[in-house]
Amino acid sequence: MTLPPFRNEAYADFSHPENRAGMERALAAVRRQLGHEYRLLICGERVAAGQTFVSRNPSAPAEVVGLHQKATPEMAQRAIEEAYAFFPDWSATPVARRVEVILRAAALLRERKCEFNSWMVLEAGKNWAEAEADTSEAIDFCEYYARQMLQWAHPEPLLQLPGEIDELRYLPLGVGVIIPPWNFPLAILCGMTTAALVAGNTVIVKPSSETPTIAAQFVDLLLDAGVPPRAVQFVSGSGATIGDLLVRHPKTRFISFTGSREVGLHINELAAKPQPGQIWIKRVVAEMGGKDAIIVDHETDLDTAVQGVLVSAFGYQGQKCSACSRAIVDQSVYSEFLDKLQARVARLTIGPPEDPANYLGPVISAAAEQTILAYIEKGKQEGRLIAGGAKAPGDGYFIQPTVFADIPPEATIFQEEIFGPVLAVTPARDFEHALELANNSQYGLTGAVYTKNRAKIDAARDRFHVGNLYINRKCTGAMVGAHPFGGFNMSGTDSKAGGPDYLLQFLQAKSIAEKV
Repeated sequence: MTLPPFRNEAYADFSHPENRAGMERALAAVRRQLGHEYRLLICGERVAAGQTFVSRNPSAPAEVVGLHQKATPEMAQRAIEEAYAFFPDWSATPVARRVEVILRAAALLRERKCEFNSWMVLEAGKNWAEAEADTSEAIDFCEYYARQMLQWAHPEPLLQLPGEIDELRYLPLGVGVIIPPWNFPLAILCGMTTAALVAGNTVIVKPSSETPTIAAQFVDLLLDAGVPPRAVQFVSGSGATIGDLLVRHPKTRFISFTGSREVGLHINELAAKPQPGQIWIKRVVAEMGGKDAIIVDHETDLDTAVQGVLVSAFGYQGQKCSACSRAIVDQSVYSEFLDKLQARVARLTIGPPEDPANYLGPVISAAAEQTILAYIEKGKQEGRLIAGGAKAPGDGYFIQPTVFADIPPEATIFQEEIFGPVLAVTPARDFEHALELANNSQYGLTGAVYTKNRAKIDAARDRFHVGNLYINRKCTGAMVGAHPFGGFNMSGTDSKAGGPDYLLQFLQAKSIAEKV
């Protein structure tokens, strides 16, 4: 099976009237589906749980997006058993067939791009551009992992000893639990799920309770693409009720998780303890967030640096693990940087993302809003407020893009992940001091440096301790195939989504030597 080389999916330009009209039609169509009830998928059957919960539009919390089931422990147990029972069949399916199915999923996502964009606008609060990037990345993951699986199906030949046939095969692991985040409710869900499936594993998708409708729509798309119903189980509900059970169960082989540091460490701890009847050490693939810094040197184009910090800090309301939440600026250009940044932040528009004129939408929930506003109050004690600092008008969970200056490195808002539109700006004596400040974190996900000085660039390459380093560009927007994504330290398990070795997280190597 030969495929053309991988290329990233192109983004639609919504300034073109036909693209804008297509998105408006899709939004109207999705609006007509709001409030629909979604059921669990266990062994190909649609199952009602008896108890339900709702997902809401964070721009208009009274508006119900979807009605979802609260799976019981017994239902989660059955999902594991069914996935385990079907694993021998799916793992024995020829690689070419599994690849065809995932490529078909990519094609369906491409056909339904505006539809999935619209679900993210309404359930996740993404603006049009952010939603378009999310769906495009989901397509990229399908296309990229399909090609990678073809390579791992035919690995490089081994050294052949005299009188032997020596071979290495990569085999799937078993049943995987997929626990995606709400902030990239399609792309990350799709990437974790399709990587596991194309490698021959069966999966149980346990979606975020903030964005379960998008997950349900995606699981339906996988079935339409030809994924056997028993290969993917869908169980929504409380993490406290079913999450720990899914992680601990002796028949689950791996857990793919993206979310908070606290939950990721809890999952890692649970998975590390073998249960009665368990015959393997479970794998955990965890991406757990960041406290990402952009260094702005005095030897740079300051306007370009300000723009990079702005979009990195406030894109999708700062609700990205890759978002810039710390700007570390050379003291010789510090005041000028703050003036330019303050002026640009003042021009940002806030409101429901259904209107493409709005750059910032809502944060995801009332709980998130409360947490972010508490951090803002803390920031007022720790530094100098120069922009925002309060809830924005509207019925939704809107928060003003907020900037604090003169933040010391020991400050709470310099050290803790806020996951909202809050930026801390700190002066640095020189580039060495800036690197020291940037590395003063338990996290190590993304970072960026703006400088024209080659020696400083080389120093950052060597000593800026992050999994994804960007030079003279923003620290968000990793592209599949070009920027394998994943961080160090408390940012996760160092796996690189969208990179050439990611599928090895879902495979195990078997060496075979035959005497002839």
